[in-house]
Amino acid sequence: MATNGETKHEHAVIGTEKNFWRYSSRTGFDLTRNKDSQGSPPSSNVTVETKTTPITVDPAKSALVIIDMQNFFLSEAFGRKKGGGHAALEQLVEHAVPAARKAGIRVIWLNWGLTDAEISAMPPAVTRSFGFDMLNDEEGKIDGNTFEAKTIGSAANKHGNTTLPGDSSKSQRYYKGLGSECGIVEDPSTGKEIDAGRLLMRDAWNSALYPPLDKAYKEGTQIELRPDVWIHKNRMSGMWGAKTECEDFLEKEGINTLFFTGVNTDQCVGGTLTDSFSKGYDCILLNDGAATSSPDYAQQCFEFNAANTFGFATTCKALADGVGKMGS
Repeated sequence: MATNGETKHEHAVIGTEKNFWRYSSRTGFDLTRNKDSQGSPPSSNVTVETKTTPITVDPAKSALVIIDMQNFFLSEAFGRKKGGGHAALEQLVEHAVPAARKAGIRVIWLNWGLTDAEISAMPPAVTRSFGFDMLNDEEGKIDGNTFEAKTIGSAANKHGNTTLPGDSSKSQRYYKGLGSECGIVEDPSTGKEIDAGRLLMRDAWNSALYPPLDKAYKEGTQIELRPDVWIHKNRMSGMWGAKTECEDFLEKEGINTLFFTGVNTDQCVGGTLTDSFSKGYDCILLNDGAATSSPDYAQQCFEFNAANTFGFATTCKALADGVGKMGS
C-alpha cells in the first residue's frame, strides 16, 4: 500500500511474550527479542542479508555452531578427497570465525565424542550408519555376550557389504562401528604413522578437529571474553531428545540464535538444525560453510528448506559483511 507515493510501513510481533521476533517491512526480521520497539536498534546488533530478507541479531545471544569438522570426516588419512567440506572450512577460517570473534558471537565446536557408556546404549539404527562387524559360521555364533566392539570377523559397511579380500585401498576401508579401532594411519601433516584410535571416541586422533580448524579452535580458547567451547555429541543431532549437553550450555548462556556450519549438511548439521528449530531456536544456515558428500540435490534441498521453512540461509561472507557494518 502507498501513501503520498511512499510505501506504507508494516510491522508485526511474532511468537510469545518470552520468545518472539519483530518484523518490519523496511528492515526485515529482528531476532534480538528486545522488548523496546522504539528508536534505533543498539549499535552492538548485527544485521545480515539472507537469501530472503535481512535479519538482525544480538551477538551476545548468538552462536556460530561448527559441526563435525573432524579428522575422520575430512582427513586424507581416511581417504577423504578435497571437496565441499574443505571448501567450507576455508570459508569458515576466512570469514565466519573471524566475524564471530569480532562481533562477540560465541563459537561452539559441536563434535562426535563418545564414551563407552554411550556406545553400550547406542541404538542399532545409529550404529549401523558407521558400519558393523560380521562373523561367519566358523568364527562363532552371536549371542547375548557379543554386544561389544570385536576384533575378529569382517568389517561391513552400512549396507552389509564387506571389504574385498586383499583390498587395502583406503577408499575401500570399512569400519566395525562406533567405538571400533581405526588402526594405524599416516598423518598427512607429518607423514608419520599414528594410531587413529577408536572411531569417534573422545580424545582419539580420528575425532580431533581437522588441522586448520584445530588451530582456530585453540586460538579461540585463549579469548578472555566468550572463548570458544568444545561440546561433545552422541548422535547425529547435537540437540536430540529432552536435553543435551549443547542445549544445557545454550540455556546457561542465554543463546537463542544459531548460525549452523559443518559436515554433513543433510545429516549431522541438518539434524541439529531441525531439532533446534523444533525447540524454538533461531536457525540460520551458512550455505557455503556447510557441505556434504551426498549428491548435490541433498545440499540444495536443505538450503531451500533452511531459507524457506526452518529459518534463514546466508553465507559466511554475508555474516562478515554484516559484522563489518556494526555501529554504522
